[in-house]
Formats: sequence, structure tokens, C-alpha cells
Amino acid sequence: MIILKSVHEIDLMKEAGKIAARALQLGGKAVEPGVSTEYIDNLIYKYIKSQGAIPSCLGYGDFPKSSCISINNEVVHGIPSKKRIIKNGDIVSIDLVACLNGFHGDNAWTFPCGDITKEARGLLDATRESLFEGIKCAKIGNRVGDIGNTVERYVEARGYSVVRDFVGHGVGTSMHEDPSVPNYGKPGHGARLVKGMTIAIEPMVNAGKSDVVVLDDGWTAVTVDGKLSAHFEHTVAITPEGPLILTDPS
Repeated sequence: MIILKSVHEIDLMKEAGKIAARALQLGGKAVEPGVSTEYIDNLIYKYIKSQGAIPSCLGYGDFPKSSCISINNEVVHGIPSKKRIIKNGDIVSIDLVACLNGFHGDNAWTFPCGDITKEARGLLDATRESLFEGIKCAKIGNRVGDIGNTVERYVEARGYSVVRDFVGHGVGTSMHEDPSVPNYGKPGHGARLVKGMTIAIEPMVNAGKSDVVVLDDGWTAVTVDGKLSAHFEHTVAITPEGPLILTDPS
């Protein structure tokens, strides 16, 4: 069931989204050679708590940390660890959710560490731009398939592939709500976008094949061919004025 939000509820989501966005910025600034992913996660936890919010990932399905931090060929849901040390040339995806006043803000970004390869830069640029191309389609009267098809076409035209095992989703008083928002699809198909819908659009894009596998820790998903993966995400509200990004740090 898709739960529509009032103007007031969207305003509350903006406050949660702002905290999530600023926590993400803080985590991104800490991406440097020699830093552990657990150190970054601790920064994120402390910031979210300092704002009177709750790190939604912590304890969700027994996930043990406040953020998912995935490096290079790790697609999503990497578990922060003091043993996982970031190196020059890595690309680091941070995915986190903050909950304030009962509403969640969900966002992700892939940050470069030091000097990254031309291949990695191309992947980051294409994935980030595909997110904003998808957001442009988040308008009243369009359908979820319009978003996914736009992301898919943008990515594949540049020689990359979209992950199909993980998708975007509705966001609200639950971290994951209906509808599912795949990064692929057919125009004119899927749930119709109407005023008050709030969704997370989150392209996960691989440099090689789209297939992924989950490691023995039960969480970390990696590319089957060992090639790089990037992840960018915003929470967006469907409004009469067009798509409104709720995970805006300003």
C-alpha cells in the first residue's frame, strides 16, 4: 500500500532528510587514505544522535552499524569495520538513513578517495547524473517505470549496467515502503506518481555485469565479476511544483 504524505508530513521528512544529508556530507569528508570505515560510521552515529535523531540502519534486520559503507566492487550494505581501511584510489559508497519525529530520510553517495582512475571517475559521473535524470521524471502523472527506464537508458548508453537485485522504494514512517522503484523498467508501467508520494531513487551501477552476490556476512553485496560499483540516492517528494529533494543539506 502506498502511503501519501500531507504537506506537513513532507516538511517533517525534510527535517529528517536534512540531518541525513549533513551526516552523509560529514562521512564523505572523512574519506581519506588510512581511515577505517568504522571511524566514519562512528562520526555518522554521533552526528545523527546530536541532532536528536535516530540512525535508522542501526539494528534494522540486525544490521550492526549506523551506515552501510561499501568500497570498490562492494555494491551495497557493506558493514563498517575497524579492519576495513580505505586506500588511495578507492571509491567509497556511504548509505545512511536518519529518523526524526517518526519520519525517515534516506540518501547515499559514492566518494572518491584521493586519486581515482579514469574508469572510476566515469562510473561515478554516470551514476550521479543518472540519479538526477531519474529525479526529473518524478512528476505527477508519470509512472515508476518512467524513472527506472530513464536511469537504465542513461547508464547503458555509457557502457555500464544497473543492478537489478536491489531497488529504490517508498520512504516515510517506515524506512522501506511501497512502491518499489527499480532502476530499470518500461515507460508508462508501474505505480502512477501522485501528489504526496515520497520515494527513494537510488541507482546502483556496475562497471561490468549487473549481477551481484551477497557475501557470507549476510549483508555485503559485491559484483560477480569484481568490477567497480557506485551508488547515489536521494529521497524525493512528488509535488504539484515538481520533484522535491528531501535529502538536501541546505
